[in-house]
Parts: sequence; C-alpha cells; structure tokens
Amino acid sequence: MKLRQVDVLVSQGRTVSEAVRTIGVTQFTYYRWRKEFGGLKTNQVKRLKELEKENERLRKAVSDLTLEKLILKEAASGNF
Repeated sequence: MKLRQVDVLVSQGRTVSEAVRTIGVTQFTYYRWRKEFGGLKTNQVKRLKELEKENERLRKAVSDLTLEKLILKEAASGNF
C-alpha cells in the first residue's frame, strides 16, 4: 500500500515531500489518502473499495429500473 511506503521512507529519514514523489503521487493526493484510509488496514481498504463498487452498480440498476418504470407508465397512459 502506498501510504505504508511513505511511512517506511519517512522512517528512513526522507521528508514527506521526497517520499511522496518516490511513490509517484502529489502531496495533495497523499494527504487525501491519509485522511480517507489512514486508520484502515489493507484488507479493510480492499473491502471498502469493493463495497463502493457494488454500491455504484446497485445505484445504476435502480436508476435504470426507475427510468423503465417511468417509460412504461407513460406508455400505459397513452402519452407516447
């Protein structure tokens, strides 16, 4: 995990700026990740990502079904 790499590099005497550059992200990205994932273990981060992906899939399914329902409702009322 990238956050862990930065921690290791900083413990070896590098500055956060140098460590962040080494892993190929900006400081803004690093601090955003730190805020979002800082207290989580690797398996928890993976699970969070899986849940976010599943949530997005379900939202799309609900959206598609809602649209179909509206189309059918319009067709049933003769407004097509």
